[in-house]
Amino acid sequence: MKRRLFLHFPLVAASLTLKAQNKIEDRPNKPFKVEAGKDRFDSEIAFMGGSFDLKVSAKDTDGDLCVYDTIRTRKGGPPLHLHHSQDEWFNVIYGEFLFKIGEEIFHLKAGDSIFGPRKIPHAFANVSEGDARLMITYQPAGTMEGFFNEASQNPNMTHEESQILHRKHGLEVVGPPLKVD
Repeated sequence: MKRRLFLHFPLVAASLTLKAQNKIEDRPNKPFKVEAGKDRFDSEIAFMGGSFDLKVSAKDTDGDLCVYDTIRTRKGGPPLHLHHSQDEWFNVIYGEFLFKIGEEIFHLKAGDSIFGPRKIPHAFANVSEGDARLMITYQPAGTMEGFFNEASQNPNMTHEESQILHRKHGLEVVGPPLKVD
């Protein structure tokens, strides 16, 4: 390493550390409670056969994560898709879900969870005879809140409009939804 670059390294490292520290200090410093069946900001989001309650916002975590509680009221789920920048963690609260992540198929029931890495195609479907509930965590949050808000405002999107919305929020639809009997 050249001497000049070697001498600059501590200054750059200190600057990055200070920026990271300031980012953490900008976070809200008070706890908050979101009641059962409620959304963090009292919004109502209905999308693709389910309701979505935001429990932890990107605004709460400086973009590090967001968490949704979704109740799926009918069988099925989203098309096979991937997130370019977010990992996802799914936790089944009740009901049963079928997941496809990459080439693997998983059957999850209450208490089970599964991790979906970014850039890996995935889809899930409620396979229960009734309602099913799923907690979904996105890390980092990206613009997932914007995606759900926009999607819920236009439930009759054309295929092209849906593709544009997905791309706008860093998602890519790569196949059909999982088939459910």
